[in-house]
Amino acid sequence: MNETERRPSCCSMSRETLTVTAIVENDAHLHTVAGHAAKESMIHLPGGSFLMGTEDAEGFPDDGEGPIREVELSPFYIDSCTVTNAEFAEFVSRTGYVTEAERFGWSYVFHLFVPERVRASDSRLVPGLPWWLVVNGASWHRPEGAGSSIEARLDHPVIHISWHDAHRYAEWSGKRLPTEAEWEYAARGGLVQKRYPWGDLLKPGGEHRCNIWQGKFPDKDNASDGYAGTAPVRSFPPNGYGLYQTVGNVWEWCSDLFSRVPAAPGRAKNPKGPRTGSSRVMRGGSYLCHTSYCNRYRVAARSSNTADSSTGNLGFRCAADA
Repeated sequence: MNETERRPSCCSMSRETLTVTAIVENDAHLHTVAGHAAKESMIHLPGGSFLMGTEDAEGFPDDGEGPIREVELSPFYIDSCTVTNAEFAEFVSRTGYVTEAERFGWSYVFHLFVPERVRASDSRLVPGLPWWLVVNGASWHRPEGAGSSIEARLDHPVIHISWHDAHRYAEWSGKRLPTEAEWEYAARGGLVQKRYPWGDLLKPGGEHRCNIWQGKFPDKDNASDGYAGTAPVRSFPPNGYGLYQTVGNVWEWCSDLFSRVPAAPGRAKNPKGPRTGSSRVMRGGSYLCHTSYCNRYRVAARSSNTADSSTGNLGFRCAADA
């Protein structure tokens, strides 16, 4: 990762931060489930034109959030929620799939969630980034490494998922990952150029609408929104299209390669991102986002990571052609 591509590291750590050894392709045989049946539980969106991007004063122009441009989309389907631990467990049970975090043998975990015994024996610090620990054995079913479990979090979003993992799950389920344009269209819930999926105020009437960092990052999260770490996927009201938690909770992979190059002028139809790049788009922010540092829980905010990277705040939802 070169200097111009570095992301604020509260967002989501890249495997390129550390030196790693290449791993072989997964040998699991992924038998796709019926696409028609998969769509029955999804939300159908009619598509059409919308204004994508932002020039918000709270935004990060260097992330390529703007300019505001008109985008036209064909109809499509999208999941109302991010994929849960229970859903991913079914995928693994049926296919034998092994995630990249499991094959690498480690993943990134936020420091406050790592038990002392794991911190002492099965983790190491990332130089200059004290809020992230490399935890041996951390993966989707052991989110904090040895001794941790998803048993009480089956309705939470699956985490420690790389782009490759998400892509394979989507293929198996008869779906695909959403394009970045589809994700933003769906996340906006029919509102035009609002900062959040529900409007311009973060806490309308003092009510929390998403799971983000509450307190002094990175040492104190008072969890006033009700959650430290991930929250169940339906913890807050859905947006106008029926999608839950499109901002906060976990970052969500999109299909597009990432670029900060401004979008071409004029109306774009079904854009799929650049043809080349070294990382993939992530959207929505996570429970680690805070206004003082990573104000990326806005609906137009964007970030990226390498396709083999996994962290404790990175998941996905699926889309499908209509």
